[in-house]
Amino acid sequence: MSLPSLRRLPPRCIIVMGVSGSGKSSVASQLATKMSAVFIDGDDLHPASNITKMANGMPLTDDDRAPWLNKICQQANVQMADMSDVVVVCSALKRSYRDVFRQHLPHLTFLFLDGSYTVIEQRMHARQNHFMKAGMLKSQFETLERPDNMENDVITISIDASINDIVDQAYQLLPSVSE
Repeated sequence: MSLPSLRRLPPRCIIVMGVSGSGKSSVASQLATKMSAVFIDGDDLHPASNITKMANGMPLTDDDRAPWLNKICQQANVQMADMSDVVVVCSALKRSYRDVFRQHLPHLTFLFLDGSYTVIEQRMHARQNHFMKAGMLKSQFETLERPDNMENDVITISIDASINDIVDQAYQLLPSVSE
């Protein structure tokens, strides 16, 4: 008598999104650990020209972002092909950017870390050694197209809690791949 085979659920991709300083990297890193998922920091995939531009206080254009978004998709798909869940950090500020992910990544959920300008600005002033400076926050909020109720793959979570509480809330709200 043979043992029944265990069916492996398809891997999920979670994009932790929001403006710079909202806690994306901290939340995504801890969420990836909790999920036993691969962590991908989208900032690590920016070409040097994008980092230089942002470090000099210049906002990125859609043309600057297009190859970067595609590279994130490629990296996530490589990991998902190995049947690994993936948690990605990416601002995904515009719906068109989120649509790129929707076109290229299966079993996708966005976690939108939502917070006030004042709270995020205070956090940005407190952090060290990051290429995105607090002076760029205004352009981030100007670029942000808040997800609306038509984007049913987005979970919005307030950043007015501890990182651990945000991670726990996100983990509980994530849909299973069978949904």
